[in-house]
Amino acid sequence: MLGIKRLGLLAALVVVGLAPAAAAQAAAQPSTQDTQYLQAVHQVNLFQITAGNLAQQKGQNQQVKDLGKMFVTDHTQLDQTVQSTAQQLNVQLPADPTADQQKVLDKLNNLNGAEFDKAWVTAQLAGHVQAIQATQTEISQGSEQSVVQLAQDALPVLQAHYDALVALAQTLGVPVPQTSASGTPGPGGTTSPAPGGGGTESPAPGGTETEEPAPGTTESPAPAQS
Repeated sequence: MLGIKRLGLLAALVVVGLAPAAAAQAAAQPSTQDTQYLQAVHQVNLFQITAGNLAQQKGQNQQVKDLGKMFVTDHTQLDQTVQSTAQQLNVQLPADPTADQQKVLDKLNNLNGAEFDKAWVTAQLAGHVQAIQATQTEISQGSEQSVVQLAQDALPVLQAHYDALVALAQTLGVPVPQTSASGTPGPGGTTSPAPGGGGTESPAPGGTETEEPAPGTTESPAPAQS
């Protein structure tokens, strides 16, 4: 009998112990910043995976092909974490890239050879500047630890991509965005673009509308930040 009573008491303690944790988990809601970052970085990944595949198919320069392959691998891996985090937090993710990102993909689809290579690098520079800015904003302004951690893990990957793009841009004669998000060092002056963590431009980290004038409009990537 004593054994049965003890088991009953243990069961009661387990239930009591679990209830507050479950209630806390149910009550936890990601902030607008966290939600928008997850949605935006997911669209960045969708854009980068598609653009990376295009680079492998249409690129003339071997480095463009190689970077495209790297971007597909890295952004696919990053997106797996984004999707699992969003699922845990009940955040619904968009099914497609943003309209601006899709425009850039459509434009790249119509280019070939050296023209494609330059337009692709220009688009990627702009997109990575914006993604870096959005990620830094999440690190400084996010409140949900799992999302902030995701951003902290993503930042060095995005910066490594940007550094590789800068080096390739120099060999191809492609202008590099003159923005505060200058690659590896943390972009310090992203105050105006990056803090947009709450606006409707959350998709912007794909950094795309700025690439439409593909060749030279390199300052524009930053303003489109989410």
